[in-house]
Amino acid sequence: MMVPVALMLLGALTAVLAPRLLARAEWVEREPVVALWVWQCVVAAVLLCCALSMTFSAAAAWQAVRGHLFAPAPSGVVEAYALGPTPWATVTAVVLACGGVWTGAMLTREIARAKARRARRRAELVVRAPLLPGEEPGADRLVVLEGKRPDAWWLPGAAPQLVITTAALRRLKGRQLDAVLAHEQGHAQARHDWLLHCSGALAVGFPQVPVFAAFRDEMHRLVELAADDVASRRFGRLTIALALVELNEHRGVFGPCPSTHHAHVPQRVHRLLSARPRLTAGRRLRLTAAAALVPVVPLLVAFVPALRALG
Repeated sequence: MMVPVALMLLGALTAVLAPRLLARAEWVEREPVVALWVWQCVVAAVLLCCALSMTFSAAAAWQAVRGHLFAPAPSGVVEAYALGPTPWATVTAVVLACGGVWTGAMLTREIARAKARRARRRAELVVRAPLLPGEEPGADRLVVLEGKRPDAWWLPGAAPQLVITTAALRRLKGRQLDAVLAHEQGHAQARHDWLLHCSGALAVGFPQVPVFAAFRDEMHRLVELAADDVASRRFGRLTIALALVELNEHRGVFGPCPSTHHAHVPQRVHRLLSARPRLTAGRRLRLTAAAALVPVVPLLVAFVPALRALG
């Protein structure tokens, strides 16, 4: 019966220590793509700990579950786990199962809301930029809207489009427009919207769990840094930095009291202009491999009794 407890303790330890270690790491802003991967592995490990703990707790609480779970295993393996019905095993299994169902419900709701927002924005786009006779909907990847404020955003979907206002076109000079387009295409190619949906669903579904709130906040920050890097590799750091300034200067984000939603923009500009060097390929590979091993640890904890029983 120690395996479910060990898995829960491992999940709690990972949820507490990993965000603190990542917050102190100096390489995160230099390699946002690697940081995105590390965060995903950490959250996957926490969720895997919960799922495995639920499975073993259910096996301890109910003979039917235990029979299905250990059906192909020798009797010595079943005895090695020392699973027996206890009140807390039943409670743990039920609570974790409810948490899994709630996670699925929150993710479904988040995706449904995102689709509704996308449909609403596309309907607004049709009203503000009606199709000309003979023009197919979604045929143009770039849509220009009349607007007094400089703005640009990527509209994902089956036919993704970059929407930009006329004020932005007047302010963006030279290759800055191409850099903005490359930035938004970086979001689309890496499917950053799915990362934001998943992290948002976990944060909304479990607001009392700090690791999920930190996961959501870091996903919003890191996907922007990763897209900035995509644009800067093609058009230069100065070009995308100036484009960010032109698109956000009217929002007052560079003043003493920037709005919370755009508070990260000055940090992004400073990061681009400071031009800190990337990590070496070897170190990036080591970080990626080490992160991939984090979800393996719960599996090792779960299978240690079985491996010992099999000699």
